[in-house]
Amino acid sequence: MSADAAPATRAGFIALAGRPNVGKSTLTNALVGSKVAIVSDKPQTTRRAIRAVATGADWQLVLVDLPGVQRPRDALTERMQRRVESELEGADGCLMVLNAEQGIGPGDRFIAGQLERSPVPVVIAVNKLDRVDRPRAAAVLQAAEDLGVAGAIFPVSARTGSGVQALLTELISLLPQGHFYFEPEQRSDQPEAVLLAELVREQILMRTREEVPHAVEVEVETIREDEGLVYVEAVALVETESQKGILIGSGGRMIKAIGVGARRAIERELAVHVHLALQVRVRRHWRADERVLDRLGIE
Repeated sequence: MSADAAPATRAGFIALAGRPNVGKSTLTNALVGSKVAIVSDKPQTTRRAIRAVATGADWQLVLVDLPGVQRPRDALTERMQRRVESELEGADGCLMVLNAEQGIGPGDRFIAGQLERSPVPVVIAVNKLDRVDRPRAAAVLQAAEDLGVAGAIFPVSARTGSGVQALLTELISLLPQGHFYFEPEQRSDQPEAVLLAELVREQILMRTREEVPHAVEVEVETIREDEGLVYVEAVALVETESQKGILIGSGGRMIKAIGVGARRAIERELAVHVHLALQVRVRRHWRADERVLDRLGIE
């Protein structure tokens, strides 16, 4: 084949847009076939633009699971919003995810308005169809069409896998010819420390009350291996002493439960035995501290 001949493979980037808690992370994991994004029913779960990589014999789809699109209100959400806009500019297509259970609201219409100005083709996935009856499903699908931004609309359930393959086929059709960006076996571009920190944060989100989730971030400080055992040292950052008290819990029971759950999740990810040392540290107003956000890799 000559040097300037078109490659036989297709590869490109699809940005995922959607308001918080529509199931983008679960859908990302379903499309890739591997866990690359943490899942929680708490809003603002996804803070980084996680690139998840799905690869077939002659195609590679890089999914950019954007932070939940929302109006900026502090340094953290301003960074999240800037990342949304820059990733859309560099994408080959956009997948907007809607929640069939909650229906379409002002947040969805706000995002649709942003996507109307996007130069890339838009596909809509109406997620969580397994949780609604037929009349409700039909009404939400019609409302999705009425948004007027999508070239195709797919009813899916990321949880059960229903409709995911048809959606994947459509997304692959949007990819331009090109060489793979990642090795075929790679599933994410996130550093190992970030992936492990997110698994710890997922356990915190599962177990804590409303006042903690937005104010907590996890940083993995050390990962080392010794005689077949991986040692992980991590710190959960919170903004107040009361939040620290909630994470530690009475007699240390909460932090122990978080640690046990996180250790098991990390062991599943690394397929080795893990020793996890987890501390809680107060860092007031970390969400407004640009230096902390830089260190945590939240662009």
